[in-house]
Amino acid sequence: MPANNLLKEDIIQQQILQAAQQLFQKHGYQKVTMDDVAKAIGKGRSSLYYYYKNKDEVFAAVMDAEIKDIISEIASKMEQVGTVEEKLRAFGVTKTKISRKRKAFFEALETGMNPDEMSLYVQKKQAIQKKIRKEEAILLNQVLAQGAKKGEVNTLDAKEQQTILFVFTSSLRGLRGEMFLDNSYNRIEPAIDMLVQMTMLALNK
Repeated sequence: MPANNLLKEDIIQQQILQAAQQLFQKHGYQKVTMDDVAKAIGKGRSSLYYYYKNKDEVFAAVMDAEIKDIISEIASKMEQVGTVEEKLRAFGVTKTKISRKRKAFFEALETGMNPDEMSLYVQKKQAIQKKIRKEEAILLNQVLAQGAKKGEVNTLDAKEQQTILFVFTSSLRGLRGEMFLDNSYNRIEPAIDMLVQMTMLALNK
């Protein structure tokens, strides 16, 4: 296929995903139809079916783009600092800020769902969370591997390292949950600092 045709297809796909993301945020996942997305980009519904079989595929593509953006933003902030401790802190602070920024979008997706629809959506949500955690684990393992080469942290048994990272990321999710529950953000960075210090102790025991 000629390069200009590929570029055109990429542009159309981006238009579809951007329109769908905006519609999902405004109306909720359940109320948005393929017709709505097609209308938003000024094309017929048949044009959408060339790229995506149904709304579930559009939603999956929107979420994949969201995940890519989230991981890219976290990785960028981590690359701006040098040490393992600084990178862990950058990971925690950036992830928390992203969660706060995108909270409204993910909540809006649930608008208008009945119990059965919510149950199906929860399954989709869990799959999305697993994808994010997998990508985050890759980032964090790279940080520890680089840190071990530099002598900043000990070289650990793989199982032990995964346990430490599991405790770190799970604790971070707990801190974010408390922050959202209390709607209080002023204590989150000191808490992340303490969590990072505790993680560094575990890595260098």
